[in-house]
Amino acid sequence: MPDLFKEVIPSILQTKKDVFKGESHEDYKPFLINRSLSYHMDCVLYVNEMNINPSIDKDMQYHYLLNTIRPMKRKFQPWQKSEALKDLECVKIYFGYSNDKAKEALRILDEEQLNVIRNLTDTGGIKK
Repeated sequence: MPDLFKEVIPSILQTKKDVFKGESHEDYKPFLINRSLSYHMDCVLYVNEMNINPSIDKDMQYHYLLNTIRPMKRKFQPWQKSEALKDLECVKIYFGYSNDKAKEALRILDEEQLNVIRNLTDTGGIKK
């Protein structure tokens, strides 16, 4: 049972050794593999082919990526994370907006208005 980030992805990107020899590909997670490889510019097109054809067997997906991506040392690319807006919850509670509408409202509101909204939606408790 090979480890996803320590064995499977390095086998596709660098070593080109089949880590699933004689084992089932049940541990192969196509979404995680495709997402981690998509941060490398030279792998995007190959990963997109796998996203277009999700019904292909896991072993065929792994072998396609293993045999088409050129072996080389690539710089580590951290996964993108969504930014947390600190006043989003206050605006959502005050106006009764959804996430998208509250983000739009945050662009329009100035600091003085945000202070009023923060004070009105403050429920107390321990502040960090």
